Amino acid sequence: MSRLFGTDGIRGRANVYPMDAMTAYKLGVAVAHLLKQDTKTPKVLIGRDTRRSGAMLEGAILAGICAAGAEAVLVGVIPTPGVAYLTRTTHCQAGIVISASHNPFVDNGIKIFAHDGYKLPDAREDEIAALVQNGAIDKLTEEPHLVGQARVFKGAKERYIEALLESFPRGMDLDGLSVVLDCAHGAAVQTAPEVFRRLNAELHLIGIAPDGTNINRGYGSLHPEQLALVVKEKGADLGVAFDGDADRAIFIDHEGNEVDGDTIMAICAQDLKERRLLKGNTLVATVMSNIGLALAMERLGINLERTQVGDRYVVERMLQQDFTFGGEQSGHLIFRNHSTTGDGVLAALQVLAIVRQRGKTLQELGRVMTKSPQVLKNLTVSYKPPLDMLELSQKAIRQTEEALGKEGRVLVRYSGTENKVRVMVEGPDEATIHQHVDRIIRALDSELN
Repeated sequence: MSRLFGTDGIRGRANVYPMDAMTAYKLGVAVAHLLKQDTKTPKVLIGRDTRRSGAMLEGAILAGICAAGAEAVLVGVIPTPGVAYLTRTTHCQAGIVISASHNPFVDNGIKIFAHDGYKLPDAREDEIAALVQNGAIDKLTEEPHLVGQARVFKGAKERYIEALLESFPRGMDLDGLSVVLDCAHGAAVQTAPEVFRRLNAELHLIGIAPDGTNINRGYGSLHPEQLALVVKEKGADLGVAFDGDADRAIFIDHEGNEVDGDTIMAICAQDLKERRLLKGNTLVATVMSNIGLALAMERLGINLERTQVGDRYVVERMLQQDFTFGGEQSGHLIFRNHSTTGDGVLAALQVLAIVRQRGKTLQELGRVMTKSPQVLKNLTVSYKPPLDMLELSQKAIRQTEEALGKEGRVLVRYSGTENKVRVMVEGPDEATIHQHVDRIIRALDSELN
């Protein structure tokens, strides 16, 4: 049987295994059962995004938690980092988020945080999966008089909003700064606008009318085109786009240009170093980050450590070495002095604080690094054998690496959440690297489809 958990929890089509109500119920039972080994009546916090299927899965997980004799604490629609924050600052033993992040509304996902606000390690996820998949769930439920209860956590969003505001420099606000927020019709709609209002920003909002089916559709961090148009139309200083669960952010400068996670990491790492807050003088990024980021960090005298793709791996490296800042090109940014996971709203506040303190535009700050041309293409595949077994594809990869030499690099990997293979090539000339990517894609297609 395939592994239930991927690189970012469980994910799939809504109402289809493993994103069906029965599996969600079993998951609730399994989580509660394992927590009861250490706590008599554990509390499990549950939050979700705006997808239509979210309430269905929330109800199923709630039922499983209560059937196993634990307490379910409901916070409703809230960003993923809000669940992480509330889990670690309350008496909850775990937190569960129902969201498929940047995926379309027909998908959904479930990820679990431990009591300390960090995602569960693989070994703990495997324990939960074994209970869900071994057919013994009925033996883990309680007698009628020991069934758990569910309650709504009133004031949960306000508590999270206050924590975000506390991360902003004391005595500073955003008065006079024009900001466009794109909430992707997702989890940020009930929190992000309020945070920026309280900081007195001149605020323009898009992507704030969720209907259960429009999350991430044409809006959000994967579709910044609309945000760019509004930034230019309003003459705003910058724009910020979140994804469906608001754990990542992509920025738009005043001219409508996208500023991705690599450039934002360079800006923030430089600022943290100058304020002596960059522990270990190190930035943690993934293998997807642009060569330009590595070159910028070298010029600034900052160490760059790379991990495999996935914000969980960035966080793991940060914890292992006690580093304080890291992230991904996709916009997951982890400020460990403030949060245990990527938080798009928190990241936006940190960047805006730098803009305000330095008196520079985001475009000017972004000149700290120069990106090398990078092309990334995805191929949907029928199955996922080890890449090193694919003779034609490996030959195409080697030929590309030889052609690029030290001026570029190649990265080919499977998606951890979808049946896709991703091909990324960097080099000095965009037209040439497009040709390299297409050649590798053709080889992969011939062997995987």
